[in-house]
Amino acid sequence: MAKVHIVGAGLAGLSAAVSLSGSGRKVVLHEAAKQAGGRCRSYFDPSLDLTIDNGNHLLLSGNADALGFLHEVNAPSDALVGPDEAAFDFADLKSGQRWTLRPNAGRLPWWVLSPSRRVPGTRARDYLAPLGILRAASGKAEGAGGTIGQSMECSGPLYDRLWHPVLLAALNTEPRDSDVGLAARILRETLGAGGRACRPLVAEKGLSYAFVDPALKTLTKRGAEMRFGRRLRSLETSGGRVTSLLFADGPEAVGPNDSVVLALPPWVASDVLPEIPAPQEFRSIVNAHFALTPKPGSPLVLGVVNGLTEWLFAYSDRYSVTISGADRLLDTPREELARQIWGEIATLGNLASELPRWQIVKEKRATFAATPAEAARRAQARTRHTNLVLAGDWTATGLPSTIEGAIRSGKTAAHTLMCAASPARGAA
Repeated sequence: MAKVHIVGAGLAGLSAAVSLSGSGRKVVLHEAAKQAGGRCRSYFDPSLDLTIDNGNHLLLSGNADALGFLHEVNAPSDALVGPDEAAFDFADLKSGQRWTLRPNAGRLPWWVLSPSRRVPGTRARDYLAPLGILRAASGKAEGAGGTIGQSMECSGPLYDRLWHPVLLAALNTEPRDSDVGLAARILRETLGAGGRACRPLVAEKGLSYAFVDPALKTLTKRGAEMRFGRRLRSLETSGGRVTSLLFADGPEAVGPNDSVVLALPPWVASDVLPEIPAPQEFRSIVNAHFALTPKPGSPLVLGVVNGLTEWLFAYSDRYSVTISGADRLLDTPREELARQIWGEIATLGNLASELPRWQIVKEKRATFAATPAEAARRAQARTRHTNLVLAGDWTATGLPSTIEGAIRSGKTAAHTLMCAASPARGAA
């Protein structure tokens, strides 16, 4: 039987593998690390004596591809948890004010007419500002619509307390400099689709528990081969197709009817396939973890404004914080960050100031920079090699670097292989 070699077992590669194996294809999954999951995995941290995720991720009920993936791999019913309705808790560290944003379930946004549902100090008409984003992105290719800053006013109470934190978290790039098309897609698929599409969901028991372990179990049942510790060095091509995968531990022949999915980070994909376009600038994320059981009743996710902390997660066994677009913090000493962040958590939760066991995780190249220039560099799934396609959250999914984007890219790569009826034309 013809094989599909999938190189990279992050969520994009796993998504491609699940889609292809589900259609009866023979899948061989190659991964450089000793475990699957890539950036979205769980691991035991001895300094905390806890299992944590490589990064905190917030999903929304409108993330149809991510939820569909969980369904296909028969993930546990508690893989993702969250409130029964769309509700987002916020706190302002400067003023001490707290509020809950509560969009109504349907598409008609009548919730903006209710002061109790919207951001304090804002008016209903203030919520029309994102229409500029949607107009600017209409009919435009990725990277062609300009920046958010060119399409809406990036100042004022509503921007500071809603649009800036939400867009920064989604894009991992300063919103005013970010691609308007990526922002428009996020708005259309979540808040623009009504509260049913933007209920917050968290992998409370870990990303491996929710996504990775069920996927590996499903692939094993379907007869897929999984080979870890295999680092791809280069490709051999001939006659417009890939003929061999050259791994550090030896070559892997690609048969005449075999195909390849490259689901690698952009800088690795560019090394093995220099002809493809790929983002060249990246943004970092800083995550902080504190081994203290949260107080009963703590919000599962709390948006924080006017502080270093941006999003505070209250897991069952720890507090975790995510700070997006965190390039400015890469050189800050880890303990200094831990003390400052914990001081904010202590203030927010009325907790003791003594620093509990902590861990700071700095991810330098967490996502591609979501600017128009970088968005325009994203590759399509199809390449000029007839048996080679690309996957990864950095490819042209229309979304920024998110779990939803990664899983969508894997589905797209699988669909491209399964539906290809003629040789690809042109480079990716």
